[in-house]
Amino acid sequence: MTLIQPLRKVTSVHKDVSERLQKINPILAIEVRKILDENKAERHIRGGMATKLKYSHEKEDFVG
Repeated sequence: MTLIQPLRKVTSVHKDVSERLQKINPILAIEVRKILDENKAERHIRGGMATKLKYSHEKEDFVG
């Protein structure tokens, strides 16, 4: 029986999930890797949208 250690840092979650899952369930690991890669490829878009929304609210507060 393998003892699974708790995750320590948020930044290591993707790495831990992909490495641990590869050992436990390789087929599921492939599916998870696809999702993580897609998320990573799109995160700059979500960040830009969040920044745009943030500043649009500040502009409304300034005008109103």
